[in-house]
Amino acid sequence: MKSSRPGSASTLWATKPATITRGNKTKTPFYAAPATQSLWARPSLARACLKALLLGVVLTLLFAGLAYAGDRGGGATGGAADVAAKVAGRPSAAETVAELGHVKTALNLFFLIFGGSLVFFMQAGFAMVETGFCRSKNAVHVIMTNLVIFAIGIVAYWAVGFALQFGGVGTLTTLGATQPLSGLAQIAPGWGVIGHQGFFLSGRSYDVAIMGFFFFQLVFMDTAATIPTGAMAERWKFSSFVVYGFFMAAIVYPIYGNWVWGGGWLSALGRNLGLGHGSLDFAGSGVVHAVGGFSALAGALVLGPRIGKFAKDGAPRVILAHNLPLAILGVIILVFGWVGFNGASTLAATDLRFTVVVVNTFIASAFGCLTAMFLVWKRYGKPDPSMAANGMLAGLVAVTAPCAFVNTLGAALIGLVAGLLVVVAIVFVEGRLKVDDPVGAVSVHGVNGLWGLIALGLFADGSYGDGLNGVAGTVRGLFYGGGAGQLGAQLVSVAVVVAWSFGLMYAFFRIQDKLQGIRVTRDQETMGLDVPEMGVAAYPDSLHL
Repeated sequence: MKSSRPGSASTLWATKPATITRGNKTKTPFYAAPATQSLWARPSLARACLKALLLGVVLTLLFAGLAYAGDRGGGATGGAADVAAKVAGRPSAAETVAELGHVKTALNLFFLIFGGSLVFFMQAGFAMVETGFCRSKNAVHVIMTNLVIFAIGIVAYWAVGFALQFGGVGTLTTLGATQPLSGLAQIAPGWGVIGHQGFFLSGRSYDVAIMGFFFFQLVFMDTAATIPTGAMAERWKFSSFVVYGFFMAAIVYPIYGNWVWGGGWLSALGRNLGLGHGSLDFAGSGVVHAVGGFSALAGALVLGPRIGKFAKDGAPRVILAHNLPLAILGVIILVFGWVGFNGASTLAATDLRFTVVVVNTFIASAFGCLTAMFLVWKRYGKPDPSMAANGMLAGLVAVTAPCAFVNTLGAALIGLVAGLLVVVAIVFVEGRLKVDDPVGAVSVHGVNGLWGLIALGLFADGSYGDGLNGVAGTVRGLFYGGGAGQLGAQLVSVAVVVAWSFGLMYAFFRIQDKLQGIRVTRDQETMGLDVPEMGVAAYPDSLHL
């Protein structure tokens, strides 16, 4: 039954035009059709239908054009015509092989640049972790050290550090370097101690492959230099920090790095003394993290604890972090960046072992996190977020040296031990050594950096590393039939990295303290370093202590 009420279908299709009466005048509005017209006969509707028809035609032509588009699947893109050849489209076998080598090198270089970019993004993670773990009155000062250390590091490493570390590394075969870096100073044949080619990236270093390699190594240096900024936070004078940054990036980090990665004497322990493959450190548990961690210990000792950290009887007091969510987010960013830190350390996308490296990295981080969390949960009754975060970082640090040489079970065990070590070490450093480390850098990076070096000598399973450091055969640890040789080389490296980084940096900080002074005044520390040192507060609208 058809409805005839106002607004129904019967009144919609045939209706008298609406009118508006104002005083003595009656007016038909612009939207009303004449009384004799139906809705379909109105000019506005006719125009709309015409527009719709035209739009339909245009869309039909457009989609028809897409149907005849280019190579949508990609199978026809790239072929013989794209190979550089004397006769276009007909490359010879030699020309094809040359092009293949060029593509392989380009792939490896891009892999390296992308991996290095991930490592650089870790700087944001470190900044968030350190700022979140510290008090808000020092937030700008802490994050400023994390920013400026990178700028200082670039200048010092470009001018001096890279040449000292890799000036004698030889030819970068996976990156297609056209000529070697062959400047290695030796105290005896086969016992290199320092590089001396590539200052200011000049001479032979002005090469696309070496530039890519420099970028990748630069961000590793920055990681090591950043670590002490957390351990020495909230009382470190900014001007003294600047001097430290140049010394770390130009001298301390590069020289030890040369001994392990640059063709130096630790890497030659296998060839010279028969100790496995010599000192191995795939991505830097020792070169990066232990150097940074024990430099941090030296600085924190010389600098002394924050005001109020220890009671009169020596018992450590808890100084609460001002933003744990920020710190936890920083840890997540660090885990993400570690994909490049460890994975790209194969220095080649064509070395498919990088998949094993990345998986081992994640497994160790998970076991480190859970072990630390459950341990403090059992001992103190709560799953402390800061300890869980440091446990995850400890697992990452520990697996960084052995990640390419172990299987997933080995990675799990390495992470588990790291989670235990970081909790015990934090308690020991504060309770026994009376060292104030606001972020746990000494325990995370120093202690677990050493554990990572040792773990390689125990758990390397013989599936990788043939020919490393000029020694035939794959790398095997003590538990996989390799004997004590590789473990011996790793233990030598442990002793050397502690003596070098802690000893040299302790002397440096002592001398700097005498000449320049490295600690802010008591009043500045009490107020917070943001305004006295930086001239601006992180939270100007409220009081944050």
